[in-house]
Amino acid sequence: MHDSATVAAADIARLAGVGRAAVSNWRRRFDDFPAPVGGTSSSPLFSLADVEGWLRRQGKLSEVPLDERVWQQLRAGVEDLRLAEVLAEVGDFLLRTRAAGEGASIAGEQRVAAPVLRAVAELAEERGAAETFDFLFARYLEAHSRRVATLPAEAADLMTRLAAPDGGTVFDPACGLGTLLLSAVPAGAARLRGQERDEAAARIAAARLLLHGHDATVRAGDSLRADRFASAQADTVVCSPPYGERNWGYEELASDPRWQYGLPPRGEPELAWVQHCLAHVKPGGHAIVLMPSAAADRRSGRRVRVQLLRTGALRAVVALPAGTAPHALGSPHLWILRRPEAGDPTPTHVLMADVSERSWPDLTATVADRWRAFRASPAVEGAVPLIDLLDEEVDLTPARHTGTWPEGGAGVAFVTSFDAVEDSMARLQQALEGLRGFTADHLDRPRTTIAEQVRAGAIALHQAPRRQGAPGPHPVLTVDDVIAGRPPSGRASVTPDSVNLRPGDVVVPAGGRVFVARVVTRAGAVLGGGLHLFRVDPDRVDAACLAGFLRIAGIQAGGRSHSGTSRSDIRRVEIPRLPVEEQRSLGRAFQRLEGLEEVVGRLADQGAELVTTGYLGLGDGTLRPAGL
Repeated sequence: MHDSATVAAADIARLAGVGRAAVSNWRRRFDDFPAPVGGTSSSPLFSLADVEGWLRRQGKLSEVPLDERVWQQLRAGVEDLRLAEVLAEVGDFLLRTRAAGEGASIAGEQRVAAPVLRAVAELAEERGAAETFDFLFARYLEAHSRRVATLPAEAADLMTRLAAPDGGTVFDPACGLGTLLLSAVPAGAARLRGQERDEAAARIAAARLLLHGHDATVRAGDSLRADRFASAQADTVVCSPPYGERNWGYEELASDPRWQYGLPPRGEPELAWVQHCLAHVKPGGHAIVLMPSAAADRRSGRRVRVQLLRTGALRAVVALPAGTAPHALGSPHLWILRRPEAGDPTPTHVLMADVSERSWPDLTATVADRWRAFRASPAVEGAVPLIDLLDEEVDLTPARHTGTWPEGGAGVAFVTSFDAVEDSMARLQQALEGLRGFTADHLDRPRTTIAEQVRAGAIALHQAPRRQGAPGPHPVLTVDDVIAGRPPSGRASVTPDSVNLRPGDVVVPAGGRVFVARVVTRAGAVLGGGLHLFRVDPDRVDAACLAGFLRIAGIQAGGRSHSGTSRSDIRRVEIPRLPVEEQRSLGRAFQRLEGLEEVVGRLADQGAELVTTGYLGLGDGTLRPAGL
């Protein structure tokens, strides 16, 4: 097992106590530096035994630390997608070992080889079981930093601080790797309960909690479809649910008794999670749920929002900084809910706060102080009368009701917007300079079709399997991601039929007319449903050039919608038959146009903001024109 262990450049740097640049320098300077045994040209893997021997001969290493050796042996020969299962088994082993004492057996069916488990046991004897698992878990997160979405510690601390469990039970129905539950302990939780649909993640969460001696129960299963805590009620519920999952059980759960505030719309699973959380909190208890900002004003969810307000269940909405939610790039909202007790009067106000431009930990203190003051009396900054929210739209976006501007009002916001527009204008000028070399001309290019290139082996056409994997932790590129030009936002378990994305793949939506075509720049996700994927031979077809001509086909078809095309139609799309160097030149030109499009779109949004803040600033006296 040791002989098969491999290390990346970052691992070598850690072993030798140097930076990664030093490892790159060693590879260039020393002919006898071990050759890669796997990985890719940009991310090679080296034999741990070979690297260890080389470092010793160079006097750069006396002994590989036991913890690093255990981690590399654990990872050796394991596909990245299965590493979570291996880590979960190690957690189970450490729990069994602690329960049975030093004489615990490691025999039986297992994914992790016995020599590796013996090494884990040796490390646990040296450092303790909890610290050993914490170390391996940290290495796991480091190795999967782009694949494993975790809630930032600051957000978890804020949510559990607002929950104020005060010696009670905290429940997280989508607990993932246990981040929120662990954060609830210093906030005062005495008992921890969690459910997670990904079995490996649930086992990892349980190990993290139990090895530290907490009173914890974590069960695997889909909380919405298979509630493993059906009759349980906690003092507090905290939850960071998955966003935007269409297949959450709308049809089969239509008559579920949890929907006391209305049937959640098919396209708003987050409102199902909100009601699930309220169903599991005791009357008078609070539920803290991290929500996408779109849930505040979607028309489809209006009726549920109305009921949450009228019954007094929704008590506060807080806009947090962009990137706080592990599954979204935008600014999420924190919904603070309270399950009403019998005879409770309907509250007269709802707290609204926009701290999206603030930084941690000042943000945490501000929100906690504001919430504490609001619970004592609604006469605080940001308290919005309930009647003002119950209009035609029932828009719960905090900025709409608080008029949040930087210190100095709309006038300062105008100056900030002006600077942003000026910066985008400079970027626009640069983008235009990139197009200055374009000349009007007519070239007759020989043509071929995608079908011909597929038959020739220059292009391979893929689609996701008809049946996607069950919900899970692995990133999935969705149709909406391709349309928006954003990183993968979906989550699913990987199946043998899943199509793993590679840099240079071209993806377009399927099902209508072609318009959007994107070139994948990073690996680490799988192809979602409703997408076509073109995998090119880079020596024969340039990906950016192909994407450009796919888009041209959509424009010529009048396809300015956000839909795609059928598999048969897309095979008929014509592309130029040119040497690959000429294709690359065209590809770079298409990319310059795409860059221009991005700048123009950003400038339009910033220009609208500039005009709005200008009007408001002149109106409230915080902006003064020249001459006055």
